[in-house]
Amino acid sequence: MASKDQKSFMKDLKNVYTAPTEEAALLELDKLEERWLKKYPLPIKSWNDNWGNLATFFEYPEEIRTIIYTTNAVESLHRQFRKVTKTRSLFPIDDSLKKMLFLAYRDISKKWAMPLRNWSFVISQFSIIFNNRLMPFL
Repeated sequence: MASKDQKSFMKDLKNVYTAPTEEAALLELDKLEERWLKKYPLPIKSWNDNWGNLATFFEYPEEIRTIIYTTNAVESLHRQFRKVTKTRSLFPIDDSLKKMLFLAYRDISKKWAMPLRNWSFVISQFSIIFNNRLMPFL
């Protein structure tokens, strides 16, 4: 996708996954398709082909959906690791890479102190939805 279109496309896509219901999301997906299908058929095809899996997202309350699409900790961690390692193309020994990643992790984890919005509500909803499977881990 051309960088000049990325921001507009992502704004239109955000309307899909922030829609209040699955039906509203399908309407937004249709709008996305009307606007972008000719120029970028692959992302549109991917969303349409995988809608059955993506639609399960709308079975959760809005508070849980917000956490799902705003809190991708793994992607964030990988991005931070990549930022640290991309300037180094060679590590003399494996331990030097491990040490660098450990130190980066230590710095990155300090930023994780911010609580998630509505966490008490979200955790209670998870408990209801998943029949208390979560309780041993709390």
